[in-house]
Amino acid sequence: MTELSPPLLLRSIQGGVLTLTLNRPGARNALSMGLMAALIDALREAAADSTIKVVVLAGAGPAFCSGHDLKELRADPTRATYQATFARCSALMTAVVHLPKPVIARVHGVATAAGCQLVASCDLVVASTEARFATPGVNIGLFCSTPMVAVSRAVGRKATMEMLLTGDLIDAEKALKIGLINRVVAPDRLDAEVASLADSIAAKSPLVLAIGKEAFYRQAEMSLEQAYAYTSEVMTTNMLAADAAEGIDAFLEKRPPHWRGC
Repeated sequence: MTELSPPLLLRSIQGGVLTLTLNRPGARNALSMGLMAALIDALREAAADSTIKVVVLAGAGPAFCSGHDLKELRADPTRATYQATFARCSALMTAVVHLPKPVIARVHGVATAAGCQLVASCDLVVASTEARFATPGVNIGLFCSTPMVAVSRAVGRKATMEMLLTGDLIDAEKALKIGLINRVVAPDRLDAEVASLADSIAAKSPLVLAIGKEAFYRQAEMSLEQAYAYTSEVMTTNMLAADAAEGIDAFLEKRPPHWRGC
């Protein structure tokens, strides 16, 4: 009898919060084609599951994610393989952004290259003081061009270019300062901090969270005038939703709201 391989992705759900844990600890959770496919499938399922309010991405073992699986890439050094790999990576990152539910990265260790890209693609990031971040492709003759897309949308240009051109690791405090992450906590407080943040968000109207997340990313790519025209329409549509009426009434009546998700 052949021994079954451990799953590439672990799933756990608690109180409307789905935690997806990258489970290739021996490879520092490198994003193989299989792991990326598993993540895309899990995010698609989460989008369709009304019981899931928030998604947390985590990593097993010492690292959060070391980036692409370089051994896998070098095993078949063809244009077709490289194109397929980076197309799937792009699909994964856009799936995180387009998921109509907030995604929180729980970063306990190193997040480099496409792992740093995954962090930057998430809506919120809570990191341990032991976390480190880098886009180190330049050190091995491979500029981190696809990670640059996500990082440059989360971090200012000067800080992004320094990361890209030097490939140096930055610590969690520096990552917080430049806006790559939201919170830094001691390692023994990481789970509690992530849970507190996730639970706080999960208590909000799922409809409103979906509307707001989509609007945030869409308006960010528009001109000022286009953004105001678009978000004014979004606000109007939102105001007509039952959850908006309930939320406003609850505020005025000084009582907790009862969300209906519509």
